[in-house]
Amino acid sequence: MKILIIGGVAGGASAAARARRLSETAEITIIERGPDVSFANCGLPYHIGGEIENRSALAIQTPESLSKLLNLAVLTHTEAISIDRKNKSILIRDLSSGTASTVTYDKLILAPGASPLIPDLPGIELPRVHSLRTLQDMDRIMGDLKSAKSALILGGGFIGLEMAEQIHHLGAKTTLVERNPQVLPPLDPELAKNLATALSSNGIDLHLAESLTHIEPGLTACFASGLRIQTDVIILSVGVRPENFLAKDAGLTLGEKGHIRVNPFQQTSDPDIYAAGDVVETKDAILGSYRPLPLGGPANRQGRTIADHIFKGEKALPYPGSIGTAIVRVFDQTAAVTGHGESFLKRNAIPYQTVTINAASHADYYPAAETITLKVLWTPETGRILGAQAVGKDGVDKRIDIIATGIRGQMTIDDLCHLELCYAPPFGSAKDPVNIAGFAACNLREGLLKPIYDLPKPDSQIIDVRPAAKAQSQPIPGAKNIPLLQLRSRLCEIDSSQSVFTICQMGKTSYFAARILQQNGFDAHSIIGGAHLNL
Repeated sequence: MKILIIGGVAGGASAAARARRLSETAEITIIERGPDVSFANCGLPYHIGGEIENRSALAIQTPESLSKLLNLAVLTHTEAISIDRKNKSILIRDLSSGTASTVTYDKLILAPGASPLIPDLPGIELPRVHSLRTLQDMDRIMGDLKSAKSALILGGGFIGLEMAEQIHHLGAKTTLVERNPQVLPPLDPELAKNLATALSSNGIDLHLAESLTHIEPGLTACFASGLRIQTDVIILSVGVRPENFLAKDAGLTLGEKGHIRVNPFQQTSDPDIYAAGDVVETKDAILGSYRPLPLGGPANRQGRTIADHIFKGEKALPYPGSIGTAIVRVFDQTAAVTGHGESFLKRNAIPYQTVTINAASHADYYPAAETITLKVLWTPETGRILGAQAVGKDGVDKRIDIIATGIRGQMTIDDLCHLELCYAPPFGSAKDPVNIAGFAACNLREGLLKPIYDLPKPDSQIIDVRPAAKAQSQPIPGAKNIPLLQLRSRLCEIDSSQSVFTICQMGKTSYFAARILQQNGFDAHSIIGGAHLNL
């Protein structure tokens, strides 16, 4: 069995390692255009900022160590030029010598990844304008940052946010510009506000809804609004595109955005050619449609699936599709997502319901409890969970991992209510935030909670049920303060002929107040997320 792998890192290296564990006799060759075949690309920003001190820690395996460990051939500085599907061969070129040659395969694995999206704009090719994909990109960025007093990051996605934090740690004046009206577009806007606040409060100069038009010599970035930013270094982090030229030229089936379409065993439209990682689109495990997902976890598991199918056939465990679970740290805030958010569901006209709760990361009477804002989305008919998002200082990863597991198990909001999770005061609460989200979702479904997701107009009847001191220090426009403990005795102060909107700090007390009012004949609505999320 001759297995030829184009590209290393996550998908390709994982496929090679699993293939060798399944067969000592297979002839395995990895072809890599660059000098590195297996490195931790997700760690690159953290070495730039100095959190990962040793560069060598990012090199998981060198070509030599990987070759020795797995008894395979590693051809670095070698470019795959074309695929001859009929003769099952690849034309390759040694980039050092320029020599071209042909190698044959029984099974071909495409794992070339995705390349940074470089806008076709004047000045984008200027020195000190960088993108980040490889160890060599990292080295160049670090070289320019040594003498830089300022840096501009274009793009506020996962990598852009990480780079902003890390460059700020180096002491350079850091500016982040995002073309959307919020950072981290996969996150719904109300939760993304926390990240914008974290950036600004740590000295990052943040500009939203700005579109780059060109870069002038002297490194001045110019935007459609008239904004001009002069800087010493520019980092492009505006997205990625799949490295699909081999697949496209070979006539393999591609998706709408150019990703290679694969089946559950990662086979392309040619059964002897597999693909994994950022270059592919797989089934959406929630909705069944196809989607690309450029994340390291799926890429590694897809590589394993490929090797299993090559040697086990239909007995192999198929890749079940992706749900999209990701996380990022922005100074003291953590944001995580799994499944689909409200923005995506609206765009695709998919029916959903949602609830947002604020809860403590562990028992609130135990020191250092932090607030987690957790949003859950589900199907109205069945209650099946469609997605979840969370932002906070502590415990965000745990809650999103729990719900990601629930999504994989096709769990419903009812199941969230009775998940049995670890509880001791330093770690959690008797009612975990995940449980509370389930309770709130069920309350909404049953009509016990009539939600409103934004502050109503100031001329609406808004009742602030927080303690008087809190209402005075953080006033809500147009609201009348009636603390919860006084509500039953002051019902006469509320106009029963019009709707009433209750608000508290975090959302829970507002719900209690709305229930009191509803059972006393008022049309009461609770403002989801409270002042914490809406002010």
